[in-house]
Amino acid sequence: MPADRTINWPSVTTILSAAILIGTELMGAAWASGWAIAGWFQLGSTVETILQVVFGLAALFAIFVFVRAAFRVEPAFKR
Repeated sequence: MPADRTINWPSVTTILSAAILIGTELMGAAWASGWAIAGWFQLGSTVETILQVVFGLAALFAIFVFVRAAFRVEPAFKR
């Protein structure tokens, strides 16, 4: 990192705070979706866990995409 760039802490804090909020909601929805689908179709606890893991991985990917896009839009460094 060049010496003339400093971290823009308000922007970084905003992005990370939004990522925590959105990530918590997505992970909760992933867990609840796996539970609901497995319960609705009476698939058993093993399939429920598999669905929760699959939906959780999709949620983690969505969080990653959000953070990457947010850092492109929001200036993370001051010049």
